[in-house]
Amino acid sequence: MKSPRTPRPVFTLLLLTSFVLFGTLSLSAAPVPAAAPSADVVVYGGTASGVIAAYAAAREGLHVVLLEPRGHLGGMVTGGLSATDLANFTVIGGYARDFYTLTAAHYGIHDLDQAIHWKPEPHVAEQVFNQMLKEAGVDVRLHERVKEHTGVVMQNGRILRLVTEDGRQWNAKVFLDCSYEGDVMAQSGVKYTIGRESTSQYGESLAGVRADTPKHQFQWPLSAYDSQHHLLPEISARVLPTPGSADKAVQAYNLRLILTKDKSDQAPFTRPANYSAARYELLLRYLDGFEKNMGRKPTVHDVTNPVAILGNKSDFNNNGPFSTDYIGHSWQYPDASYAQKQRIWQDHLSYVQGFFYFLSHDPRVPASVQQDLNQWGLAKDEFTDSGHWPNQLYIREGRRMIGVYVMRQADLQTARTKPDSIGMGSYQSDSHNVERIVQNGFVKNEGDVQVPVQPYEIPYRVLLPDPATVTNLLVPVCFSASHVAYSSLRMEPQYMIMGQAAGVAAALAVHHAVPVQKVPVEELQQKLHAQKAVLHLADANANKPSGAQPASH
Repeated sequence: MKSPRTPRPVFTLLLLTSFVLFGTLSLSAAPVPAAAPSADVVVYGGTASGVIAAYAAAREGLHVVLLEPRGHLGGMVTGGLSATDLANFTVIGGYARDFYTLTAAHYGIHDLDQAIHWKPEPHVAEQVFNQMLKEAGVDVRLHERVKEHTGVVMQNGRILRLVTEDGRQWNAKVFLDCSYEGDVMAQSGVKYTIGRESTSQYGESLAGVRADTPKHQFQWPLSAYDSQHHLLPEISARVLPTPGSADKAVQAYNLRLILTKDKSDQAPFTRPANYSAARYELLLRYLDGFEKNMGRKPTVHDVTNPVAILGNKSDFNNNGPFSTDYIGHSWQYPDASYAQKQRIWQDHLSYVQGFFYFLSHDPRVPASVQQDLNQWGLAKDEFTDSGHWPNQLYIREGRRMIGVYVMRQADLQTARTKPDSIGMGSYQSDSHNVERIVQNGFVKNEGDVQVPVQPYEIPYRVLLPDPATVTNLLVPVCFSASHVAYSSLRMEPQYMIMGQAAGVAAALAVHHAVPVQKVPVEELQQKLHAQKAVLHLADANANKPSGAQPASH
């Protein structure tokens, strides 16, 4: 068995040199045997959480197989979300911090004292993830999607194996579902939920349908109808339910584009198939009325949020009332079939491609926006096998497990310490709009929540399914939380933090031959501390820049 993590030479000059020599590794190039090997741990989903989980379990001496349904590792961290959601970055420790240390070192940066140091280009992030997995000896298999409906074989409350679409069977002692979709979790019979709880279910003031949505909102009355009194595209006809009530609405998804002003590295915004300018009529009306109502000309920043990242590029995210968020089109995704998911994914891509083509080419768009945007282009050295458009849909929220403990609003605001802490979060409650509706004849967005929090501890219990259902499964992405709590915890560094804890917990479950619900928490915490994880606010002091004041509760 490998000893707890200690600094190793591979994480210095040798590792960085390997990036120069080999670039992004092709981890699926070797022939796959007809019979898939048994493993101690099978991790399903090569998200950033899955990569760190597999890495953590392998560092504990286990034979680990990582199955990724698509062709790339890293999820959103390598799929366009380079403007890392940090908040209090001193609470990010352990292997997540190691990852960002390595990406910064690629640029000759040797600290994480500034936010920009946490913002690598996607292809660099993928290189680092690949190298970490290679160093740890993880068996990575790309293009291995679990069979729909029949991909999880169980016996007596334990998963025996996963079966992928090519017919291979993947046996293990412990399984981790680190996918954004939670398909292994769902097929295991684990109870889960989708959408928003009511305010009364967990006593959460931020829960349910929102009576007031001030952010990313239309700032003046704007008619929802055309001249024939037909509803404009991208507006729902649904009547707003009672504020505070529960529903199955899911916050908006989008794609995070990586753009550059470097002309030598630009690809153009081309006209997508099935493009229709009418889809963006509401956006045009918003821009037409902007100067009159806001007292200045609109800019790109009023319809997107470009954030500078390393490598002379920017990560473009949603901003404003009509932007890259495809509002109201994510609701069916969590429980959709594979074919339906692909259609939803493609529809989101088409929307975002059309959005940028419309703004950059339609002559009716104000020059202040169009000229600004046309300084930018898709980065040609990113997403080279998908036309330079992101290879990952930003699934901000889907299925959420109802597990041993459901994290809720109070855990972010008042009950912020936990005896079984495995890490910390600090990002604000951040849920994007779920719907665009009509109120009194005018258009309105509904659902956005942005409420600050103080650093809080994440309990091990949120990774655990009900032991009456399954005893050898951990869930670090579709973890157990209310919609309100999930809106803060859903940030990629926290997914990675929970992935590390899940990987170490899986090793303990294997070594002690116990259910994941019976893993000795103190031993888990000791190992995480040895790996420089931040379990309590006092641990974060080690990550403060020199001269900063110590943290306190």
